[in-house]
Amino acid sequence: MIEIKDKHQQLFDRDGFVVVKDAISHDKIEAVRARFPLLFRGEFETRNEPDEWNWREGRDSEELTRQICNCWRADRVIASIVLAEDVGQACATLRGWSGARINQDNVIWKPPGAKPLGFHQDESYQQWNRPGEMTTCWITLDDTRASQGTIEYVRGSHLWPLSPQIEQFHAPDDPLEDMNRAADHAGVVAEIIPIEVPAGSAVIHHGKTWHGSRDNHGTNPRRSVVAHCMAANSEFDPVESSSIYGKYKKPDSLEMDEKDFPVLWSQGGERSGWIDQWLSNKDKQIPDQLPLAAFMKFS
Repeated sequence: MIEIKDKHQQLFDRDGFVVVKDAISHDKIEAVRARFPLLFRGEFETRNEPDEWNWREGRDSEELTRQICNCWRADRVIASIVLAEDVGQACATLRGWSGARINQDNVIWKPPGAKPLGFHQDESYQQWNRPGEMTTCWITLDDTRASQGTIEYVRGSHLWPLSPQIEQFHAPDDPLEDMNRAADHAGVVAEIIPIEVPAGSAVIHHGKTWHGSRDNHGTNPRRSVVAHCMAANSEFDPVESSSIYGKYKKPDSLEMDEKDFPVLWSQGGERSGWIDQWLSNKDKQIPDQLPLAAFMKFS
């Protein structure tokens, strides 16, 4: 369980990220690890493909870090982590939101020798929704070491201006290039913190915090599951669109459908009612249409 206390809020506000250990159990860690080889072979438990599939066995270079986005649609073990109520509550609490819904998830697998992911700010990629804010909960499935390509944060960088999307996300020659440019613009010296924590730990970071990961020079893989959350009252932007997530926008409304962006937690106790039922019923698919009572209004 992830429980946010005053000390966590203080660290988050100061640094732009905070570590919470023992976020998931050892049994859940083992269950998720077992899903990774299947997922990256394209064996999806729900028979629904994820929204982004950046590495596939037999297709892509072994040197690349492997990533799937919105894997919760494809696998209920992954969904049980990223759609968890405590994840939504933690992200909302730290940002001062009245509630949180899932924006997207990531399943990341960095085997030994895998190349870096460029340092970036998550909110640089959120022009398609408003208010465009994001809070991210990164959960590691392995003990992490700086030499093994762990996630790294630039302390206090959530206070810098928002930068454009970086030039090269996957396997950049210099993963720090865009971040260093932003630091120069902000007039500061970047303080980079590699996260070394035991498996099952969560790190929650602000959507403007610069972060990324370098090459895995170790002998063990670095695997993680990531929930990117947005405020429960988020809507589609009326002008900007996403080539991937724009497909979920209705032609006559800016509202986000809860079957596509379910609400994980809110102060009033609301949570998309279908999530827990779907997770516990292996034969039940994500509903095409939710009953009217399942929809909630946030302001």
